[in-house]
Amino acid sequence: MIVPREQFALLSGADDLTTYTFNTGVAKHTFCKHCGIHPFYVPRSDPDKIDVNARCLDGIDLAKLSPQPFDGRNWEAAMEQRVHPS
Repeated sequence: MIVPREQFALLSGADDLTTYTFNTGVAKHTFCKHCGIHPFYVPRSDPDKIDVNARCLDGIDLAKLSPQPFDGRNWEAAMEQRVHPS
């Protein structure tokens, strides 16, 4: 679930998180230092937003979500397909 930064608030646990960047440094992947869960990150595709792992939110019915496949191996082509579908 991607949300604007102003709609995201980390309520607790900031000291238990660490952030990892790689390649272009645009994406900022946040992980729990203890268990490794990936609760949210700044996506490369939308660096002005936060991508939240819905499994880390209270009150979410995961059965009602409809994930869309994405080819991360061919990121640029997959993003182009999303922006300009044929």
